[in-house]
Amino acid sequence: MRYILRPNALFTVLLITCFFTDIKAQGTSTINSALTRVVNTAVPFLRIVPDARGGGMGDVGIATSVDPNTTFYNASKLAFAKKKLGLSLSYAPWLRALGITDIYMAHFTGYYKISKNDVVHTSLKFFSLGNIEFTDAGGNSLGSGNPRELAFDAGYSRKLSKHFALGVAFRYIYSNLASGQNLGSEPIRAGNAFGADLSATYNLDMTVGKKKMKANFMAGVAITNMGTKIAYTSNAREKDFIPTNFGLGVGFRLQPNKYHEWGIYADFNKLLVPTPKVGDKDSNNIPDFKEQSSFKGIFTSIGDAPGGFKEEMREWTMGIGTEYWYDHIFAARLGYFLEAKDKGNRRFVSAGVGVKYSVFGLDFSYLIPTGAARNPLDNTFRFTLKFDFAKLGGNKTNDEGDDINDKTDKVDKATRKKLKTK
Repeated sequence: MRYILRPNALFTVLLITCFFTDIKAQGTSTINSALTRVVNTAVPFLRIVPDARGGGMGDVGIATSVDPNTTFYNASKLAFAKKKLGLSLSYAPWLRALGITDIYMAHFTGYYKISKNDVVHTSLKFFSLGNIEFTDAGGNSLGSGNPRELAFDAGYSRKLSKHFALGVAFRYIYSNLASGQNLGSEPIRAGNAFGADLSATYNLDMTVGKKKMKANFMAGVAITNMGTKIAYTSNAREKDFIPTNFGLGVGFRLQPNKYHEWGIYADFNKLLVPTPKVGDKDSNNIPDFKEQSSFKGIFTSIGDAPGGFKEEMREWTMGIGTEYWYDHIFAARLGYFLEAKDKGNRRFVSAGVGVKYSVFGLDFSYLIPTGAARNPLDNTFRFTLKFDFAKLGGNKTNDEGDDINDKTDKVDKATRKKLKTK
C-alpha cells in the first residue's frame, strides 16, 4: 500500500496509528474542539488487545484463567500458572475493512515457571504501518518509508500466599513513524520511551451448591505503561504521554461436571493521562496539561475532567465477556465493549472460538462494530497460536492444570504420594 502525505506527514501517520481517535504530533499545540473530551496519548498500540482469546470476549483478560497472553493484561496472574512453560504468537490485520492489506500487529509472549511460586516472562509487540510514500505540498516525492512501532518487556511475578500474587514488568518502547522527514525545520526522528507495570491478583478455588461443583473466583488490578514521555524531534517543546492505564477485572468460573466449564468476566479500564482542555495554555502556547510530568499526570488524571465526577466516570471503559469450554478441547466466546460517546465512542460485539489438543492451542476472534465510530479491527479476524508445556527438561511443576479440571494431569495428591513411596 502507498500513501501520499503532505507537509503534515507526521500528524497524518499518527492518525493512522490511533485505534479510536486522533493523536497529536510534535509541534501541534491546537486541540481540536471536537476531541477535547477524548484523552489522547502517543503510541496507542500499547493498549491494543493483541490476542484472539481476549479479543473474542470484549477485550477482557485481567481476571481470566491463566494463559501466555496474561503478560498483556495482568502479569501477576502468571504466579498461578500450572504449566512450566507457555508460549504464544498472535497476529491481527489492521484496517482490513478498508481494503488495506499491509498493516498488521504481531505479538509474541512467553513465560517460564522457575519454581512453584516464581515466574519470569517476556513479550514483544510489533506494529507495522506498511509502506508510505512522502511528498511535499507540490506533490514532489520525498522518498518512502516503513513506519513501525514495537515494545519489548520483561517481568517477574511471585505468589506471596495461596491466594495472592504480585507482578512487575519493565518495557522499552520504540516508535518510528516518519524518521528522515522534517517537521518545519526540525528533522523527525524515532521516539523512545520506557515504562513499567505493577499488578496484583487474588485467586480462590472453591466448591458451590449441593453437588459441590468446582468453581474459581479471581480479581485483579494492573497499572500499566507508567513511564517517560515520548517525542519525535530532538528539541521538542512538547512531549506526549504514553498510555498509562489503570485496569480492574473480576472473573468467575464454574465447572458443573468434568465435560463443561463456563466463565464470565468483566474488565474496567481508565487512562491515567490528563484530560485536554480548550484554552488550557499560557504564553508559551503549550497546553498546560502537556507540561505536567508523567508522574504528576497520573494523579491529576483522577479528578481533572472539566465536567467533574460525572465526566470522570465516563472516562472508564467496560468490557464484558463469557467463555464456554467443552471437555477442555473446544471453546466458544462472546463479549461486548463499551466506551462513552464523548470519550471515543468505541462500541462493539466480539465473538471467538478456540481449540486445544495436548500442548497446542489455536484461537480465533471476530469484531462486529455496534457504534458510529469506526474501529480499525471492524469485521476482522485475529489469530493466536499457543503452546503450554507441563514439563521441560524432565522437571514438573507441583501444580495441576490451569483449568479447574485439567485433563492433562489426572494424578491426584494421594496417588502421587503412593508413587513417591514406591
